[in-house]
Amino acid sequence: MGKIEGIRIQNYGPLKDIIMGKTRSNQKVKALGNLVAIIGPSGNGKSTFADVFGFIADCLEMGVEEACDANNRGGYEKLISQNAEGPISFELYYRESSNTRPITYQLEIALDKTGRPYVKQERLRQRVERYGWPRSFLYLQEGKGYVFEGSENEETGQNDDGSIVGKPVDVELNDIRKLGIVTLGAMKQYGRVEKFLNFLRSWFLCYFSPDSARMIQSAAPQAYLNRTGSNINNVAQYMFRENPKDFKKVLEEIQDKLPGIEKVEPIRFENGQMMLKFWESGFKEAFYSQKMSDGTLKLFAYYLLLHEKNPRQLVFIEEPENGLYHQYLSTLADEMIGSVGSGFSKQIFVTTHSPFFVNALAPENVWVLTKGENGFSTVKEASEYPFVKELSEEGVEVGDMWYSKYFG
Repeated sequence: MGKIEGIRIQNYGPLKDIIMGKTRSNQKVKALGNLVAIIGPSGNGKSTFADVFGFIADCLEMGVEEACDANNRGGYEKLISQNAEGPISFELYYRESSNTRPITYQLEIALDKTGRPYVKQERLRQRVERYGWPRSFLYLQEGKGYVFEGSENEETGQNDDGSIVGKPVDVELNDIRKLGIVTLGAMKQYGRVEKFLNFLRSWFLCYFSPDSARMIQSAAPQAYLNRTGSNINNVAQYMFRENPKDFKKVLEEIQDKLPGIEKVEPIRFENGQMMLKFWESGFKEAFYSQKMSDGTLKLFAYYLLLHEKNPRQLVFIEEPENGLYHQYLSTLADEMIGSVGSGFSKQIFVTTHSPFFVNALAPENVWVLTKGENGFSTVKEASEYPFVKELSEEGVEVGDMWYSKYFG
């Protein structure tokens, strides 16, 4: 469980300094909701914002130097904002549940003397009490610093004035290009670090491709969809193996939302492999998933993702409208709203150009990225624009207001 209540991004391409939701220094605003949609014209930073989550995930997996070059990012020099004076910097304001104290994670990445990216600073803070000041329980500068042992119930740490509660453990990392939370989070004595690391590792960045979903995989049950959806039949195999009755209920619920589909049925072959069979209206013979349309496969993958038994805590989907008929988008948005609920079990971030998708959302769920004359992006919640909240309360849909240029 857990979700991001706020994020600050500095010096990452066009995102020179943006804040969304609640952060350590920005406490008088609302926390981000469970469904966060980012809209705006092309070229205003939506893809860069999505890549922030991918970049942090890559830093966890491969280190900051490799992450700067991965996925056609082009290296640190291409990532950092033009004429930036400071390092690339991220701040995540995270809460495990409504009853736990929030945690702030700060990460700074810069170039060392040899011109290679490294972790300049990494810090984890947790508030001492519900409205108290936070204490650092992990603080590393250029790979050196301290960490405090203990679980989330501990109040040990160092205050900003230098005073210490508890006994810190001195730390010096062998590799300044790897994140300290990866090394320290693998050790049980640092329970707070471990729990936050598990949250970051639970992120799912969706780059679903219908062509990938048509690939025939070997028979190997897998609990979760991968980024491209190439293992969709493996996930079906896993769900069928774990609980056939529940899986069939999931399929029945999904098939009602797929246009033109009368039934979806799992077919198990002798080698243990599972394939999905679709019955379309007007056809006597069923089709396997390899023969289904791009839109149907994409919708099915999204709905399967939203019906995970043990959901990933954070899901990021870029432009779900691509390849989908516009009338399906409000239903998909409603399904996402129902999937995330009101607790802390799941959070979904979406970038979109579609007013039809946005029409299903409240102004508080929608954030607008716009680019200023200086070439850098700014961000603003839709409800902060004049008359948007009032018109929404009168029944005017947010996407229609955006399309009619009331805001954004």
